[in-house]
Amino acid sequence: MRFRELEGLDRVFQPPLEEVFRKDYYLKGRWKREVFGNNHPLVLELGCGKGEYTVGLARRYSEINFIGLDIKGARIWRGARDARDEGLTNVAFLRTRIEFINSFFGKDEVEEIWITFPDPQEKRRRQKKRLPGALFLNSYRRFLKDGGVVHLKTDNQELYLDTLEMVRHNDLPVEKNSDDVYSEEWNDEMVTIQTYYEKQFLSKGVKINYICFRLPAGKEIKELYDDSE
Repeated sequence: MRFRELEGLDRVFQPPLEEVFRKDYYLKGRWKREVFGNNHPLVLELGCGKGEYTVGLARRYSEINFIGLDIKGARIWRGARDARDEGLTNVAFLRTRIEFINSFFGKDEVEEIWITFPDPQEKRRRQKKRLPGALFLNSYRRFLKDGGVVHLKTDNQELYLDTLEMVRHNDLPVEKNSDDVYSEEWNDEMVTIQTYYEKQFLSKGVKINYICFRLPAGKEIKELYDDSE
């Protein structure tokens, strides 16, 4: 039922594999004009789940366009329905694998990226698959504006510390970071949006980590650890 309803919701894009595998999607470089009808900044949330953060950002910042990306249609359904029911015109959802992200966005098309509570990929052999890792950062910089912002919010301290170390290892400018966001009484509305699962983490006393850094377009990002190690 959810999948059927998802197909009828506005601003939900679910391209089949043959439309994006090793080729550009028809909206690449045209999201602002053709989907949102404006030239406002474009912000992505990667691995958006139920879209709580994407919708939460869209509620607060009507002058910014937001796209939530996830592979799970049943998750996106919730956020897409909320956006429709609330009449939000600055939010869209894209169902695809993040490995194909360069098929969807053109050079300088995106201003910021949010990565909220991603799979920490704790096993060493899987760490290259981390969304804030070097492999994906080098992919993002192909469409993120030069010096564009990447946000990571996570309950996993190891992921936070490894990301912070990698960012410093590559001399990337850090705008803000914290190993316990809510102990510092930040007033930044973007950072303090809480999803259902984040509220659960907080109720159990889990600290929420956050880092915001800039990604230069012309700089190749290096892994912390060499494959030969």
